Amino acid sequence: MSTPKHIAIIMDGNGRWASRRFLPRIQGHQKGVKAVRKVVKHCGKLGVETLTLFAFSSENKNRSTEEVSLLFKLFLGVLRLETNKLNKHNVKLKIIGDMSLFPKEIQQVATEAQELLSDNTGLTLVIAANYGGQWDITQAAQQIAKRSANGEINADEINIESFAQYLSLADQPKVDLLIRTSGELRISNFLLWDIAYSELYFTDTLWPDFNGSELDKAIDDFNNRDRRFGGRKVKAC
Repeated sequence: MSTPKHIAIIMDGNGRWASRRFLPRIQGHQKGVKAVRKVVKHCGKLGVETLTLFAFSSENKNRSTEEVSLLFKLFLGVLRLETNKLNKHNVKLKIIGDMSLFPKEIQQVATEAQELLSDNTGLTLVIAANYGGQWDITQAAQQIAKRSANGEINADEINIESFAQYLSLADQPKVDLLIRTSGELRISNFLLWDIAYSELYFTDTLWPDFNGSELDKAIDDFNNRDRRFGGRKVKAC
């Protein structure tokens, strides 16, 4: 079995998981954190190089003030609780997205966690927080425009490869496999540039119920795909 170098996951279904059990939505998010632990551990075991998780989209801020506040508190608590565990397992942490939305305390803890884990050489765990694919492309364009205006870049020399160097995942392998849980069949503004030739896998499993076995199913499906990257398979004579 070939293991994807880079797996990205849209972790969807926490709220529905809680609603089906007549529980507050926050308990679904808390259960979802446990699923994250299982998947991170399994990816490390399989030798996955990068795991990118969609934790908080740029659109999530439009939810109720109460839910957003609870999500912030949960995010802060997870950062504080999990950093030492990640360090113990040689996991490197990278957080992408517009962190300016988050309270200063979260920004500080996030920065400290990334610094602490920066020298680790195992799995790279990327957390997309207040992230959107359109935002990512826009901020890259802004950086290039500023450098061009300063005469540092010749606009005629900008191409796909050079543009990609300004994106959030510029230092990571291409996304091989994108997984979305809960049965929804949407990309939801996640990694729009980076998943150009990714294999997409959708499962009805709600995120809190997702685990290593479910991940293995997705990887098995990935291994049965014919990846041509826009080319055409040449038939043997």
